[in-house]
Amino acid sequence: MRQPREIKPGATYHITATINRFENIFDKDDIKDMFLQVTNEAKLKFDFELTNFCIVRNNIEFILKPLKDGLSKIMQWILSVFAMRYNHKHDINGHVWYDRFKSRIIETEKEIEASFKSISQKPVEEKLAKKISEYEYCGISLIIKGIFDLIQKPPQNLLELAFSY
Repeated sequence: MRQPREIKPGATYHITATINRFENIFDKDDIKDMFLQVTNEAKLKFDFELTNFCIVRNNIEFILKPLKDGLSKIMQWILSVFAMRYNHKHDINGHVWYDRFKSRIIETEKEIEASFKSISQKPVEEKLAKKISEYEYCGISLIIKGIFDLIQKPPQNLLELAFSY
């Protein structure tokens, strides 16, 4: 029996969702673009703040803070709408995501900074870019470009961190 998800009103979460069978479906830019489009649509439909994200080969990571809507409602919508569109595009059926998304409550500034760094470093760790700032499918790319429609402008300490990459 799975453990109930830990939920705390007003909390910020580090979220991870993994593709079924660890397939590298995000190796193609059009699929990453589709995921970002769904996430953008979710921002219009639900009230939440996205501080950072990264899409790599077979998973996504977010730093997300639900404002009015519940975490599970937001993530269920994003992941299920993406799965339906992905399956339709490829004319397939079945699970896209390995299991339910993982979430961890971030409680301190130190934990937020650690999660921010961890998510930001994924493109280099996965050898998708030599420098974090070169990878288009992460929050750092948007922060450096000054684009704050999908993600929130981070606090000064994280902004400085972003520009250090």
